Amino acid sequence: MQTKDISQELTTVIEALTAEGKEPTVALVKSRLATKVPIPVIVATIKSWKSTQRIPKVAIKTLSDKERIELLEKQVAELTKRLTLLEARDAAQQEQTS
Repeated sequence: MQTKDISQELTTVIEALTAEGKEPTVALVKSRLATKVPIPVIVATIKSWKSTQRIPKVAIKTLSDKERIELLEKQVAELTKRLTLLEARDAAQQEQTS
């Protein structure tokens, strides 16, 4: 798994909020981030910013292309299985009503 430094993005978001006269909150920061960031990371960042007015260096795990493809293939397989089960159940219900 790779990591991605999102410190600059967090800094930009928090500075934009303060420039608008808004207190940075988890919801406001999360809604403005382009990158998916875990809530505990956002909470820790806001706490640090409130106490020191600076953003600590933050890195989050990112998936490699291979890992993303494997995850997507697994999701497709699971969804295909669920669809097959739903179609079979629907066919059985239609036979009972006929």
